[in-house]
Amino acid sequence: MADKATALITGASSGIGLEMARIHANAGGDLVVVARRRTALEELKAELESKHQVSVMVIEADLTRQEAPSDVHRQVTDAGIGIDYLINNAGFGGHGLFHEREWAQDESMIQLNVMALTELTRLFLPAMVERGRGKVLNVASTAGFIPGPLQAVYYATKAYVLSFSQAIAEELKDAGVTVTALCPGPVDTGFVKAGNLEGVDAFDQAASARTVAEVGYEAMLKGKHIAIDDRRLGFMLNWIVPFLPRKMVLRMSRQSMEKNT
Repeated sequence: MADKATALITGASSGIGLEMARIHANAGGDLVVVARRRTALEELKAELESKHQVSVMVIEADLTRQEAPSDVHRQVTDAGIGIDYLINNAGFGGHGLFHEREWAQDESMIQLNVMALTELTRLFLPAMVERGRGKVLNVASTAGFIPGPLQAVYYATKAYVLSFSQAIAEELKDAGVTVTALCPGPVDTGFVKAGNLEGVDAFDQAASARTVAEVGYEAMLKGKHIAIDDRRLGFMLNWIVPFLPRKMVLRMSRQSMEKNT
């Protein structure tokens, strides 16, 4: 697909989404960037348009609101912009025992990680299929491969994203449209603070957002179904964990999320 492909990226104000925007602009592509923080998006727009001579549309949206995906789609449609790459990056997690966590937090997590991602894909996919070209990149997680005690809802949402992405990738195999699930391990972003994950050992050696973004973007261009940024972790999840007793996997998963403080 041509470098001038237009990408829509959610959660583009920081972390993986921000780096994805920079990578795409560096390749010469125009952008629609979506996030809650307009100031950060405007700063990104100024940076990318100045450095790469691309066009960047800013959409301020809180995708935890039920009506937000359709609002985003309407604004893009009204602007006459066709989306070639849909990058569903926005998401967040949360630590703690499920029965003790505030339901409103987990409900918002489900709305963002599952509902918004699914609705945005449903809204933008038909035009891609009609054109016979397009790419969808859904940011899942290695968490999607196993259950996650102490992050029960987050792990479950990422399992959904992983399953959903693979299923529609198969449905679209003859349509000229590819779907990729990016499954990073721990990443050095604002995710740790936002998800109350300080003190969790698993995040002590987190990958950089740039590295993960590069892995995901390249996998999307190649049309891979799944991309894992850490080969050793990928080998373990694909070739070791499936053969371990279920209770052992649950214990290991919980230990990885226990706080050391």
